[in-house]
Amino acid sequence: MAETLDVVAAGHALVDVRMVVDRFPGPDEEASIREEERGAGGSAVNVAIDVARLGGRSGVVAKIAFDSFGRVVFEELWRSRVDLRGLRIAPRGRTGFSIVVVAAGTGEVAIYGFKGVAEELAPGEVDEELVAAGRALHIASLRLDTSIAAARAARGAGRLVSWDPGRRLASLGLEAVGELLRLVDIVFVNRVEARLLTGAGDPLEAAERIASAGPRLVAVKLGAGGALLLDRGAGVAYRIPAYEPGRVVDTTGAGDAFAAAMLLRLVRGGGVVEALRYAAVAAGLKVARLGAHSVPEGSVVEEALRRWKVYPEELRLGA
Repeated sequence: MAETLDVVAAGHALVDVRMVVDRFPGPDEEASIREEERGAGGSAVNVAIDVARLGGRSGVVAKIAFDSFGRVVFEELWRSRVDLRGLRIAPRGRTGFSIVVVAAGTGEVAIYGFKGVAEELAPGEVDEELVAAGRALHIASLRLDTSIAAARAARGAGRLVSWDPGRRLASLGLEAVGELLRLVDIVFVNRVEARLLTGAGDPLEAAERIASAGPRLVAVKLGAGGALLLDRGAGVAYRIPAYEPGRVVDTTGAGDAFAAAMLLRLVRGGGVVEALRYAAVAAGLKVARLGAHSVPEGSVVEEALRRWKVYPEELRLGA
Protein backbone atom coordinates (compact mmCIF):
# COMPACT_ATOMS: atom_id res chain seq x y z
CA MET A 1 0.00 0.00 0.00
CA ALA A 2 1.23 3.49 -0.82
CA GLU A 3 2.01 5.78 2.10
CA THR A 4 -0.80 8.22 2.84
CA LEU A 5 -0.03 9.15 6.45
CA ASP A 6 3.07 10.41 8.24
CA VAL A 7 2.59 8.68 11.59
CA VAL A 8 0.19 6.02 12.86
CA ALA A 9 0.07 5.84 16.67
CA ALA A 10 -0.95 2.63 18.44
CA GLY A 11 -1.74 2.52 22.14
CA HIS A 12 -4.16 3.82 24.71
CA ALA A 13 -7.12 6.11 24.02
CA LEU A 14 -8.38 7.68 27.23
CA VAL A 15 -10.14 10.76 28.56
CA ASP A 16 -8.11 13.15 30.69
CA VAL A 17 -10.03 14.92 33.44
CA ARG A 18 -7.60 17.72 34.20
CA MET A 19 -7.61 19.96 37.27
CA VAL A 20 -5.24 22.81 38.06
CA VAL A 21 -4.88 23.19 41.84
CA ASP A 22 -3.20 25.84 43.93
CA ARG A 23 -0.96 23.17 45.52
CA PHE A 24 -0.70 19.45 46.12
CA PRO A 25 -2.45 18.76 49.45
CA GLY A 26 -1.07 16.48 52.13
CA PRO A 27 -3.12 13.84 53.99
CA ASP A 28 -6.37 15.25 55.38
CA GLU A 29 -5.72 18.60 53.64
CA GLU A 30 -7.75 20.37 50.98
CA ALA A 31 -6.54 22.26 47.91
CA SER A 32 -8.50 24.66 45.73
CA ILE A 33 -9.25 23.81 42.09
CA ARG A 34 -8.48 26.79 39.86
CA GLU A 35 -9.36 25.24 36.48
CA GLU A 36 -11.00 22.06 35.23
CA GLU A 37 -11.28 20.61 31.73
CA ARG A 38 -11.59 17.25 30.04
CA GLY A 39 -10.59 15.89 26.66
CA ALA A 40 -9.04 12.98 24.79
CA GLY A 41 -5.77 11.64 26.13
CA GLY A 42 -3.51 8.61 26.30
CA SER A 43 -0.09 8.57 24.63
CA ALA A 44 -1.28 7.23 21.26
CA VAL A 45 -4.03 9.84 21.03
CA ASN A 46 -1.65 12.59 22.15
CA VAL A 47 0.92 11.68 19.49
CA ALA A 48 -1.69 11.40 16.72
CA ILE A 49 -3.22 14.79 17.55
CA ASP A 50 0.19 16.43 18.02
CA VAL A 51 1.32 15.22 14.58
CA ALA A 52 -1.84 16.69 13.08
CA ARG A 53 -1.38 20.02 14.90
CA LEU A 54 2.20 20.20 13.63
CA GLY A 55 0.93 19.88 10.08
CA GLY A 56 1.31 16.16 9.52
CA ARG A 57 -1.14 13.40 8.66
CA SER A 58 -1.84 10.81 11.33
CA GLY A 59 -3.90 7.79 12.23
CA VAL A 60 -4.60 5.93 15.45
CA VAL A 61 -4.90 2.26 16.47
CA ALA A 62 -6.67 2.08 19.82
CA LYS A 63 -9.81 0.93 21.63
CA ILE A 64 -12.66 2.81 23.31
CA ALA A 65 -16.03 1.76 24.70
CA PHE A 66 -19.52 2.68 23.54
CA ASP A 67 -20.01 5.30 26.26
CA SER A 68 -19.86 9.05 26.90
CA PHE A 69 -16.08 9.11 27.40
CA GLY A 70 -15.65 7.11 24.21
CA ARG A 71 -17.61 9.77 22.38
CA VAL A 72 -15.28 12.46 23.75
CA VAL A 73 -12.26 10.60 22.35
CA PHE A 74 -13.93 9.93 18.98
CA GLU A 75 -15.07 13.51 18.48
CA GLU A 76 -11.74 15.09 19.39
CA LEU A 77 -9.82 12.76 17.08
CA TRP A 78 -12.33 13.44 14.31
CA ARG A 79 -12.06 17.23 14.78
CA SER A 80 -8.26 16.89 14.60
CA ARG A 81 -8.59 15.03 11.27
CA VAL A 82 -6.91 11.90 12.58
CA ASP A 83 -7.61 8.77 10.50
CA LEU A 84 -10.01 6.67 12.59
CA ARG A 85 -9.98 3.40 10.65
CA GLY A 86 -7.94 1.74 13.40
CA LEU A 87 -10.18 2.85 16.29
CA ARG A 88 -12.02 -0.14 17.74
CA ILE A 89 -15.23 0.28 19.77
CA ALA A 90 -16.05 -2.27 22.47
CA PRO A 91 -19.79 -2.91 22.95
CA ARG A 92 -19.20 -3.50 26.68
CA GLY A 93 -16.85 -2.13 29.27
CA ARG A 94 -15.76 1.45 29.89
CA THR A 95 -13.47 3.86 28.12
CA GLY A 96 -10.35 4.46 30.17
CA PHE A 97 -9.68 7.77 31.85
CA SER A 98 -7.06 9.61 33.87
CA ILE A 99 -7.50 12.12 36.67
CA VAL A 100 -4.68 14.60 36.05
CA VAL A 101 -3.91 17.06 38.85
CA VAL A 102 -1.61 19.92 37.86
CA ALA A 103 0.08 22.15 40.44
CA ALA A 104 -0.23 25.82 39.49
CA GLY A 105 3.11 27.59 39.11
CA THR A 106 5.29 24.52 38.68
CA GLY A 107 3.30 22.47 36.15
CA GLU A 108 4.06 19.29 38.10
CA VAL A 109 1.44 16.59 37.79
CA ALA A 110 -0.09 13.71 39.72
CA ILE A 111 -2.06 11.17 37.69
CA TYR A 112 -4.62 8.55 38.71
CA GLY A 113 -5.34 6.16 35.86
CA PHE A 114 -8.06 3.68 34.86
CA LYS A 115 -7.23 1.91 31.57
CA GLY A 116 -10.66 0.43 30.88
CA VAL A 117 -10.97 -1.23 27.46
CA ALA A 118 -7.83 0.56 26.17
CA GLU A 119 -5.68 -2.34 27.35
CA GLU A 120 -8.05 -4.89 25.76
CA LEU A 121 -6.92 -4.10 22.21
CA ALA A 122 -5.90 -7.56 20.99
CA PRO A 123 -3.30 -8.45 18.33
CA GLY A 124 -6.03 -9.48 15.88
CA GLU A 125 -7.66 -6.04 16.17
CA VAL A 126 -4.67 -4.16 14.75
CA ASP A 127 -5.60 -2.64 11.39
CA GLU A 128 -2.62 -3.75 9.30
CA GLU A 129 -3.74 -1.73 6.27
CA LEU A 130 -3.72 1.46 8.33
CA VAL A 131 -0.31 0.59 9.79
CA ALA A 132 1.05 0.07 6.28
CA ALA A 133 -0.41 3.42 5.19
CA GLY A 134 1.87 5.34 7.58
CA ARG A 135 5.50 6.23 7.02
CA ALA A 136 6.07 5.47 10.69
CA LEU A 137 4.31 3.48 13.40
CA HIS A 138 4.61 4.77 16.96
CA ILE A 139 3.65 2.29 19.69
CA ALA A 140 2.96 3.79 23.11
CA SER A 141 2.30 2.04 26.43
CA LEU A 142 0.40 -0.81 24.77
CA ARG A 143 0.30 -4.42 26.00
CA LEU A 144 3.24 -6.43 24.77
CA ASP A 145 1.52 -8.99 22.51
CA THR A 146 -0.42 -6.31 20.62
CA SER A 147 2.69 -4.13 20.39
CA ILE A 148 4.61 -6.99 18.78
CA ALA A 149 1.80 -7.66 16.31
CA ALA A 150 1.66 -3.99 15.30
CA ALA A 151 5.45 -3.76 14.98
CA ARG A 152 5.57 -6.85 12.79
CA ALA A 153 2.91 -5.40 10.50
CA ALA A 154 4.86 -2.15 10.17
CA ARG A 155 8.18 -3.90 9.67
CA GLY A 156 6.64 -6.15 7.03
CA ALA A 157 5.49 -3.04 5.15
CA GLY A 158 8.94 -1.48 5.40
CA ARG A 159 7.87 1.30 7.76
CA LEU A 160 9.80 3.05 10.54
CA VAL A 161 8.85 1.70 13.98
CA SER A 162 9.17 3.58 17.27
CA TRP A 163 8.26 2.54 20.80
CA ASP A 164 7.56 4.38 24.05
CA PRO A 165 7.13 1.69 26.71
CA GLY A 166 5.73 3.73 29.57
CA ARG A 167 6.64 2.86 33.13
CA ARG A 168 4.73 -0.43 33.38
CA LEU A 169 6.36 -2.13 30.38
CA ALA A 170 9.75 -0.58 31.12
CA SER A 171 9.67 -2.26 34.53
CA LEU A 172 9.67 -5.67 32.79
CA GLY A 173 13.33 -5.19 31.85
CA LEU A 174 15.27 -5.55 28.61
CA GLU A 175 15.14 -9.32 28.37
CA ALA A 176 11.35 -9.48 28.65
CA VAL A 177 10.82 -6.97 25.83
CA GLY A 178 13.66 -8.23 23.62
CA GLU A 179 11.39 -9.58 20.87
CA LEU A 180 9.76 -6.19 20.47
CA LEU A 181 13.05 -4.27 20.60
CA ARG A 182 14.38 -6.29 17.68
CA LEU A 183 11.47 -4.92 15.60
CA VAL A 184 11.96 -1.30 16.66
CA ASP A 185 14.03 1.47 15.04
CA ILE A 186 13.57 4.17 17.71
CA VAL A 187 12.91 3.98 21.45
CA PHE A 188 11.61 6.94 23.46
CA VAL A 189 11.99 6.75 27.25
CA ASN A 190 12.18 9.20 30.12
CA ARG A 191 14.85 9.03 32.81
CA VAL A 192 12.84 6.75 35.11
CA GLU A 193 11.82 4.38 32.30
CA ALA A 194 15.42 4.17 31.09
CA ARG A 195 16.55 3.08 34.56
CA LEU A 196 13.68 0.59 34.97
CA LEU A 197 14.33 -0.94 31.56
CA THR A 198 18.09 -1.31 31.92
CA GLY A 199 19.04 -0.95 35.58
CA ALA A 200 21.44 1.86 34.62
CA GLY A 201 21.09 5.20 36.40
CA ASP A 202 23.20 7.11 33.86
CA PRO A 203 21.07 8.09 30.82
CA LEU A 204 23.87 7.51 28.31
CA GLU A 205 24.69 4.08 29.71
CA ALA A 206 20.99 3.19 29.69
CA ALA A 207 20.67 4.35 26.08
CA GLU A 208 23.65 2.22 25.06
CA ARG A 209 22.14 -0.86 26.69
CA ILE A 210 18.81 -0.29 24.92
CA ALA A 211 20.53 0.27 21.57
CA SER A 212 22.50 -2.96 21.97
CA ALA A 213 19.16 -4.81 21.91
CA GLY A 214 18.36 -3.60 18.39
CA PRO A 215 17.08 -0.01 17.97
CA ARG A 216 19.18 2.41 15.92
CA LEU A 217 18.05 5.51 17.80
CA VAL A 218 17.35 5.87 21.53
CA ALA A 219 15.94 9.13 22.91
CA VAL A 220 16.05 9.69 26.67
CA LYS A 221 13.76 12.55 27.68
CA LEU A 222 15.22 14.39 30.68
CA GLY A 223 12.47 16.94 31.40
CA ALA A 224 13.96 20.26 32.45
CA GLY A 225 17.37 18.72 31.72
CA GLY A 226 16.64 18.47 27.99
CA ALA A 227 17.17 15.22 26.09
CA LEU A 228 19.80 12.71 25.03
CA LEU A 229 19.67 11.02 21.62
CA LEU A 230 21.93 8.06 20.83
CA ASP A 231 22.52 7.18 17.18
CA ARG A 232 23.96 3.66 17.19
CA GLY A 233 24.55 3.64 13.44
CA ALA A 234 26.70 6.78 13.58
CA GLY A 235 28.40 5.84 16.85
CA VAL A 236 27.47 9.14 18.46
CA ALA A 237 25.10 10.59 21.04
CA TYR A 238 23.71 14.12 21.21
CA ARG A 239 22.76 16.00 24.37
CA ILE A 240 20.51 19.04 24.03
CA PRO A 241 19.22 21.38 26.75
CA ALA A 242 15.51 21.97 27.21
CA TYR A 243 13.87 24.76 25.24
CA GLU A 244 12.56 27.17 27.87
CA PRO A 245 9.26 28.83 26.94
CA GLY A 246 9.35 31.35 29.80
CA ARG A 247 6.74 29.68 31.99
CA VAL A 248 5.66 26.15 32.84
CA VAL A 249 1.92 25.50 32.92
CA ASP A 250 1.48 21.76 32.39
CA THR A 251 4.17 19.14 31.75
CA THR A 252 1.67 16.39 30.87
CA GLY A 253 2.21 15.14 27.33
CA ALA A 254 5.54 16.88 26.79
CA GLY A 255 7.17 13.53 26.02
CA ASP A 256 4.45 12.73 23.49
CA ALA A 257 4.97 16.13 21.83
CA PHE A 258 8.69 15.38 21.65
CA ALA A 259 8.08 12.00 19.99
CA ALA A 260 5.47 13.36 17.56
CA ALA A 261 7.73 16.21 16.44
CA MET A 262 10.82 14.04 16.03
CA LEU A 263 8.99 11.38 14.03
CA LEU A 264 7.32 13.92 11.78
CA ARG A 265 10.61 15.62 10.98
CA LEU A 266 12.38 12.29 10.36
CA VAL A 267 9.74 10.84 8.02
CA ARG A 268 9.71 14.07 6.05
CA GLY A 269 13.42 13.82 5.34
CA GLY A 270 15.02 15.73 8.22
CA GLY A 271 18.35 14.69 9.71
CA VAL A 272 18.81 13.39 13.23
CA VAL A 273 20.14 16.67 14.69
CA GLU A 274 17.45 18.72 12.95
CA ALA A 275 14.76 16.36 14.27
CA LEU A 276 16.18 16.55 17.81
CA ARG A 277 16.14 20.36 17.83
CA TYR A 278 12.61 20.47 16.40
CA ALA A 279 11.39 17.99 19.02
CA ALA A 280 13.00 19.94 21.87
CA VAL A 281 11.28 23.16 20.79
CA ALA A 282 7.89 21.48 20.30
CA ALA A 283 8.05 19.90 23.77
CA GLY A 284 9.16 23.17 25.35
CA LEU A 285 6.32 25.12 23.77
CA LYS A 286 3.83 22.47 24.86
CA VAL A 287 4.63 22.80 28.58
CA ALA A 288 3.63 26.47 28.42
CA ARG A 289 0.07 25.38 27.57
CA LEU A 290 -2.59 23.47 29.49
CA GLY A 291 -3.53 20.11 27.98
CA ALA A 292 -1.85 16.83 27.09
CA HIS A 293 -1.73 17.54 23.34
CA SER A 294 -1.61 21.32 23.25
CA VAL A 295 1.50 21.63 21.09
CA PRO A 296 1.15 24.73 18.87
CA GLU A 297 0.83 24.67 15.11
CA GLY A 298 3.90 23.77 13.09
CA SER A 299 4.47 27.35 11.91
CA VAL A 300 4.80 28.51 15.54
CA VAL A 301 7.32 25.77 16.27
CA GLU A 302 9.29 26.60 13.11
CA GLU A 303 9.50 30.29 14.04
CA ALA A 304 10.68 29.47 17.57
CA LEU A 305 13.23 27.04 16.11
CA ARG A 306 14.65 29.75 13.84
CA ARG A 307 15.20 32.01 16.85
CA TRP A 308 16.70 29.27 19.05
CA LYS A 309 20.43 29.22 18.31
CA VAL A 310 21.13 26.17 20.45
CA TYR A 311 22.68 23.02 19.00
CA PRO A 312 23.31 19.70 20.73
CA GLU A 313 26.60 18.67 22.25
CA GLU A 314 28.12 15.69 20.43
CA LEU A 315 29.31 12.77 22.55
CA ARG A 316 31.41 10.11 20.82
CA LEU A 317 30.53 6.64 22.06
CA GLY A 318 33.35 4.64 23.61
CA ALA A 319 35.53 7.74 23.93
